Amino acid sequence: MTNILSFLKPAPEKEQTITNKSELNAKYKYWRTRVLYTTMIGYVMFYFVRKNISIAMPAIEADLGISKADLGLFLTLHGVVYGISKFVNGFFGDQTNPRYFMALGLFFSASMSLLFGLSSGVVAFGVFWLLNGWFQGMGFPPCANSLTNWFSPSERGVKFALWNTSHSIGAALVLVLNSFLVVYDWRYCFIVPAALAFVGVLFILNRHRDKPESLGLPSVDVYKNEEAEVKEEGEKKKGDFKRFVRKHVFGNPAIWFLCLANFFLYTIRYAILDWGPTFLTEMKGVDLQKAGWLVAGYEGFGILGMLSSGWMMDKVFKGRGGRAALIYMLICSIAVFFFWKLPHESPFFYGILLCIVGFFIYGPQALVGIIAANLATKKAAATAIGLTGLFAYLSTVLSGWGLGYLVTHYGWSLGFLILVASGIAATIFFAFTWNSGYIEEKAS
Repeated sequence: MTNILSFLKPAPEKEQTITNKSELNAKYKYWRTRVLYTTMIGYVMFYFVRKNISIAMPAIEADLGISKADLGLFLTLHGVVYGISKFVNGFFGDQTNPRYFMALGLFFSASMSLLFGLSSGVVAFGVFWLLNGWFQGMGFPPCANSLTNWFSPSERGVKFALWNTSHSIGAALVLVLNSFLVVYDWRYCFIVPAALAFVGVLFILNRHRDKPESLGLPSVDVYKNEEAEVKEEGEKKKGDFKRFVRKHVFGNPAIWFLCLANFFLYTIRYAILDWGPTFLTEMKGVDLQKAGWLVAGYEGFGILGMLSSGWMMDKVFKGRGGRAALIYMLICSIAVFFFWKLPHESPFFYGILLCIVGFFIYGPQALVGIIAANLATKKAAATAIGLTGLFAYLSTVLSGWGLGYLVTHYGWSLGFLILVASGIAATIFFAFTWNSGYIEEKAS
């Protein structure tokens, strides 16, 4: 097994041979751009075989008679397993070659989506979607590894936010694609995205690479001359990786507050993404195909929210992302409340409100990973983000099975009350990260 998985080891460092500054800048720019767009497109493909279930759920319910509670249970089990996998693979993601680690995860995830689309039994659905959740957890850690190795703390707000748009791009594209496919057969919603994801595996293998040192380039902190992580690097060499993680991840209160905020943030994010087509058809009387477009709009505006929040973190709050996250989360909570209370006769306005929710939920969603990465430094960024991700996807107990059960028995009003309360809770926990940021670390 060791020989079979040896390709997952980090690529060996090459001797630095470039001394000309302009040549170094040109090569660094080329590879930074290439790593950024490769990880973005690769992660879009992960979403194609993860968020392809939401449009299909009403059709599966009608075709096979599976209840909302059972469908919610699929979402919950998938989310919990994904969260655990993201945390576990975050630990491995800091110590492996992201090129092969990411491609391997996408291959197996696409395979599970394909098998799900070919199945009909509740047990088979549960098993394949459960396994899909585990392999999905191999997607983000190699991206976090790559981004923290290629971009310095002072620029991660914008760069991480730009990369984070892959979440919304992937979700929006698969929603639009599946809004057409579901008209013919809900099974196509799993088979076609899986086929596209297999192409994505080849793309990752062809375009992605490991850290700068593996290409004969200096590390990013040396290249950008940012002393904060150079200082941390010296400390890291004195101890082992586990000791470093205990101190900078598990021993950091700010990361635990991020975890709690992420739990409630993701409760809203996934409740709308997973149940959006369902509650729009049942609560607002929207046609299923149009509902898919509305939720895609929610994702589309999320892209703008991510980019603006990253800019705000870097330029306005000078690296303290918790401040931007608090502001965004507060406005998001207000928008969810108005969406809930707006009369059913106002489709245009609740469509706008859904886009506003998307804008302000994806801002802090993008910032959580950036804040965690800066606090843990590039040595343990994937582990720290994996921990916050574990809490994020534990929230599917509430947003998946919990919401499905409560809505079935008590209606959508109670469901939206929970979402508003979740938004307020996330806002409060972000308040405890008000001063967290890389500048504080640099000053120390």
